[in-house]
Amino acid sequence: MHEVQAPVFSERARRMTRSERNEQTRRRLFAAAAQVVGEHGYAEASVSRITVQAGVAQGTFYNHFASRQELLDRLLPTLGEEMLAFIESRVPRAASDADQEIARCKAFFAYLQVCPQYLRILNEAEFFAPAAYHELMAMIGRGYLRVLQRARRRGSLIAYTDAELEVVVQTLIGARAYLSRRYSYTEGGVEMVPEHVLTAYAKLVTEGLFREEERDAAIPQAPPEVSV
Repeated sequence: MHEVQAPVFSERARRMTRSERNEQTRRRLFAAAAQVVGEHGYAEASVSRITVQAGVAQGTFYNHFASRQELLDRLLPTLGEEMLAFIESRVPRAASDADQEIARCKAFFAYLQVCPQYLRILNEAEFFAPAAYHELMAMIGRGYLRVLQRARRRGSLIAYTDAELEVVVQTLIGARAYLSRRYSYTEGGVEMVPEHVLTAYAKLVTEGLFREEERDAAIPQAPPEVSV
């Protein structure tokens, strides 16, 4: 008598729920919008272009967004959350505060290779989706400020005031943006910045710029007193 074999079932993906399908469609529309805006700019990012890129019907678009502007207003904050998650996933928790900051900088440039459209979307958003632009910059600024405040409490940061730390945050954010324009975006596409960009950034945030003795030497000294 032959042994009865258990039936073999082909492995199939679990059927998604309606909520999961809706979320998947929204992600496709966001990804498509990022591609279209990155290539054509906000002004040319029509619903038609976005839905063609996403492979969905225009009617499906309006099931998720009331208008083209609603999608564009959510695009940058969505990319910003993705970028921050990407960066934090690459920060070694056991590293010093300084090394974590250097890792964040390196991860930012790595993210630009994953999402090369990011900078164009960010730059144009200030004019085409200003609410989204200010929402993202405020979110990044608050998070960065908390990071530096924690480092200050641990004693690993120079004793800046909170007001001064906000200036430092904006300086570091601006540095990344301008360095990426100068070194990441090339005629051949988006590339990882050269190593000397990272070493220069690391030296700047850990050692500063000027040597203390040279600064002291530059301070005019009072002439020696002459005794009569």
